[in-house]
Amino acid sequence: MNAPEDYVMGPPFATHNRRKGRSDATREVDRVRGMLPAPLEESASTARPPKARYRVAVGAMATLLATGVASCGGDERQDEDEPSGEFPVQVTNADFPTNQRLAQNTNLTLSVRNTGEETIPDLAITIFTTSDESTAEGTSTTGEGTTTDGEPGTAGTTADQQLPVASGSFSVRSEQEGLAIPSRPVWILEEGYPRLAGQTSSAGAEAAQTNTFSFGALAPDETREMVWNVTPVQPGTYTVHYRIAAGLQGKAKAVTADGSVPEGEFVVRISNVPPQTRVDESGRVVPVKPSDVIGQAGSGQQKSELDGQ
Repeated sequence: MNAPEDYVMGPPFATHNRRKGRSDATREVDRVRGMLPAPLEESASTARPPKARYRVAVGAMATLLATGVASCGGDERQDEDEPSGEFPVQVTNADFPTNQRLAQNTNLTLSVRNTGEETIPDLAITIFTTSDESTAEGTSTTGEGTTTDGEPGTAGTTADQQLPVASGSFSVRSEQEGLAIPSRPVWILEEGYPRLAGQTSSAGAEAAQTNTFSFGALAPDETREMVWNVTPVQPGTYTVHYRIAAGLQGKAKAVTADGSVPEGEFVVRISNVPPQTRVDESGRVVPVKPSDVIGQAGSGQQKSELDGQ
């Protein structure tokens, strides 16, 4: 343990420990150096000379560079370990309300079953949103999967195999010129999501691929249910597309029973009328039900809005 350092000015006159043969300039340098603390983890007796410090720094830099090159994997391809082939899957459930209101929290749920005989290397879900104000209201989902009421949907593809154009699964790209960030959120993905149904911890790590979530390996005959909890912040009509893959590098391909790409879409209308809510006896904010306003004053429009919730 080092003793506390004291800073003491030496007397302006010669003392008994003046060394023979040392010049006044050298003694002045020593006197000033004694006023300053030694470098961290060093003392006056252990401090390295400048050349030694330089050699140590060069050696440390060379070691870091060598470690960095090794961690890059050299010429190894990122998809080298991903198996090639087709992996049959079935979307057993696809649920997302087609009529929503601003600030009304809701869940998008997808359930995928591995119907093949081999383990899927990495179940990956790509979700992206497009704007479609001309789409009819209340349209159910299309593509492999189910509608929001749980009934089997019709087979098909989403938007002619279009790819994500906005940064963010629940954002759309604005065509307004001069925007530094053209992506505009339609839904806000709540913190800790996506997650597996029934679990409290987050799952589905975001992959390097745009708007893609990785959920890991899926064993044969196993089903995985995934939940995205979102809140709409932009009114209008939008299409939310989903697409399923068996890996992140493109070599492992997920297919349906007929050999097509497992994908689908939800056409959602978001109303700019906020949900009707009230504070219950326990202090929680809950939706207002039509029965809550029976016998109370209210316009016909307000009551019809409650009936449509």
